[in-house]
Amino acid sequence: MTEGTRWQFVGFIAVLVILYFLLRVGLGLGALAPDLLVVALLLGARRMRAGWAAGLGFALGLLDGAAHPQTMGAGAVALCILGYAGARSREALAGDSPLLLALYLFAGKWLYDLIVYLLLIKPHLAGPLSTLVLGSPLAAAYAAAVGLAAAAAYRAVA
Repeated sequence: MTEGTRWQFVGFIAVLVILYFLLRVGLGLGALAPDLLVVALLLGARRMRAGWAAGLGFALGLLDGAAHPQTMGAGAVALCILGYAGARSREALAGDSPLLLALYLFAGKWLYDLIVYLLLIKPHLAGPLSTLVLGSPLAAAYAAAVGLAAAAAYRAVA
């Protein structure tokens, strides 16, 4: 995803964030909507330094926490860690291969779910372990597929 100017890419990330809140909160789809916030962070982290990516993750986590106050701190910390890790993994995941991007998005979403689960380990907040083992990989695959489609759309437009 090296095409386009910086402002085009910032606009693309902003559109993903707006779509996340529109689908999850505005239309009330909740868990049926893809986690575009994680996708936006992971795609943005590939172009940012680690500190800036962690800051973006923290800011996105606070925005998400405003919509879901019961998990505010956990989401912000998880996105902060994920942004830092995503930016640091840029050298290891160099290239524009769709398969590599899909694996990156899949692993990032699953790592996000794992961090949130560990931070909300209380049974009434985190839910059963089966959601992490069975539901999270499906959500990660869904987010990876949507992230690939979004990246392809960005390449076509930029």
